[in-house]
Amino acid sequence: MDANSKKKVPGNTITRDIRTLAAPTGNIYESVVILYKRANQIAAAEKKELTKKLEDFRNDRDTMEEVFENKEQIEISKYYERQPKPDLVAISEFENGELYYRRAQSANPIDINGEE
Repeated sequence: MDANSKKKVPGNTITRDIRTLAAPTGNIYESVVILYKRANQIAAAEKKELTKKLEDFRNDRDTMEEVFENKEQIEISKYYERQPKPDLVAISEFENGELYYRRAQSANPIDINGEE
């Protein structure tokens, strides 16, 4: 997540006006779904990256009594703990217009009255 660490993403949650979040889509619920999906993508990428880095420290013969603290492993974990949360990164990307999203088109649109 080196690209995200260079961005100006607040480390804490801040209060936002929901009208500004709803403005790009015209619907706050659509905006929330977009943010949710992007935050999941970011979290999955971070988890994959962290797992890959920590895999180097894995020892197949470790048991609960044999687990040793490794300074490098602790530093890697602390680095990821200091990173902005995925939802904050997603909101920042959304507000800056850096997200691409599209609406799925239905083959048979249904009108409000239930008629096709």
